[in-house]
Amino acid sequence: MNIPVTQALIENKYRFSLSRINDALASCFDRQNPVTLYAPARYILEGKGKRIRPFLTLLASEAVCGSSENALHVALAVEVLHNFTLIHDDIMDQAELRHGRPTVHKQWNVNAAILSGDMMIAYAYELALKEKSNRHGELIHILNDANITICEGQALDMELEEKKDATITDYLDMIAKKTGRLISAALEAGGVAGNATDEQLQSLVLFGEKIGQAFQIQDDYLDIMAENGKSGKISGGDIINGKKTYLLLRSLELTSGADFDLVNSIIINKGISADRVPEVKAIYERCGVLEETASLINRNTEEALSAIDHLPYAEGREFLKGFANILMKRDF
Repeated sequence: MNIPVTQALIENKYRFSLSRINDALASCFDRQNPVTLYAPARYILEGKGKRIRPFLTLLASEAVCGSSENALHVALAVEVLHNFTLIHDDIMDQAELRHGRPTVHKQWNVNAAILSGDMMIAYAYELALKEKSNRHGELIHILNDANITICEGQALDMELEEKKDATITDYLDMIAKKTGRLISAALEAGGVAGNATDEQLQSLVLFGEKIGQAFQIQDDYLDIMAENGKSGKISGGDIINGKKTYLLLRSLELTSGADFDLVNSIIINKGISADRVPEVKAIYERCGVLEETASLINRNTEEALSAIDHLPYAEGREFLKGFANILMKRDF
């Protein structure tokens, strides 16, 4: 039996959980020395993170056992691990700002950022081991697998940047590992904290995989479809920068002649001038990739929602579904 979960209820629950998570994160890394090891870790956690992954961890636990009481430390572990990846990503991307503040390696230096990030991995495991559970081995395995898979995804992303003959399969494999695995791991770990069965864990992982893919492809879609500033970035920024997205790679398969040549030139030249973005958008419209992408996003989201239909606790299950719809900017 489903219960009526409105967007207002989900947003209230999210705000409450956000406060709970942030309060707990504030007590992490309470050692003061060495300053250059612990201060950067505190700094990254003080940023304006949305805490989507730890919130999913709490909801997953509620969906399988009716409570998130024994899932908070696991949720914190997931968020600490996520922030470690952000520190190292920013170094590799040579990014100077994150959420309007200097990145860790700019606020301190590259060596301090690397070392602090390394420490955060071990700290995440310690957090998971603090949870009241007889399944600590599974929790550590999930975090380890997520960490390894994210590194694989980052490596694939770097290879994809240089690859002239990249395919849709290459792209989907990359986003599944770089973006999707930590989302599915957050849900899987929450399930273990709630003492889920193997079948329930498989449902949570599938939910995470489908939502993770849909979320990333939607980001690609909004880049070209959103008005300037509405998506937080310049419309067509991915095209301008020559980023290999789902739309760009799929349009190579759907076009020919002059349209193909223009799309292919974006990959060859690693970008295109901003004034030509409307031309590319017009090609996307003509070849049908925009409509196809919207359908893929919707199909993945529906498959994600269906995957958790049989989780035992209706309230947690429906909150998971509702939050997924909010993430995907869909009406209830």
